[in-house]
Amino acid sequence: NYILTGNLSRRSKPVPPRDLGSSDKGQTASPREPPEPVDFPDPECKKDDKKEEKEEIQGEISHPDGKVEKVYKNGCHVILFPNGTRKEVSADGKTVTVTFFNGDVKQVMPDERVIYYYASAQTTHTTYPEGLEILHFSSGQIEKYFPDGRKEITFPDQTIKNLFPDGQEESIFPDGTIVRVQRDGNKIIEFNNGQRELHTAQFKRREYPDGTVKTVYTNGHQETKYTSGRIRVKDKDGNVLMDTKL
Repeated sequence: NYILTGNLSRRSKPVPPRDLGSSDKGQTASPREPPEPVDFPDPECKKDDKKEEKEEIQGEISHPDGKVEKVYKNGCHVILFPNGTRKEVSADGKTVTVTFFNGDVKQVMPDERVIYYYASAQTTHTTYPEGLEILHFSSGQIEKYFPDGRKEITFPDQTIKNLFPDGQEESIFPDGTIVRVQRDGNKIIEFNNGQRELHTAQFKRREYPDGTVKTVYTNGHQETKYTSGRIRVKDKDGNVLMDTKL
């Protein structure tokens, strides 16, 4: 059974996203490079030494609501909220980093990417200006949501599953097997040895590289057609009902 299970749904912040589960067991991972983790660059105004930070501060404002705003000599400023949330804005205003009290981090980049890290789920959600969304889960699973409605899941074993807006699905396994599910529910499986299967509600058919075609019907009857023209039919118990070679 090569078909993966999972129900995709677009997620909105601040609810931590969950991955869609793993692919079928028994698949061997291919030697692909692991995805690079999202790295948050250090803000210009972040100082490890408190004394050094104090020397770099140009001004400090305490607001009535309890928040404190610090302006640094390099032009960036930091806002500290009473609940522990910290907002940092770069000198040019193009990079904004918000570190929430629960450990979540949201960063707006100069190229308009929005990167949100969910601390509890250890998941990173990146939104691109053109509408692409990418989720990196701690398990190594990656989910991509494209503007045209297509969804792509890369599982830890490097199995890739595509879900298309019209209802079709395609799964590509590390061993080269490809499974396509059509809108009507019919399933086409292409194996790396050249064999091909078609699954419908009425039958399952396997096509071999030499041209042989074997069909198993829902009532258990089997029909095998050979390239020589020979046809053999068996009932559900394996009894031969017809064999043109005999």
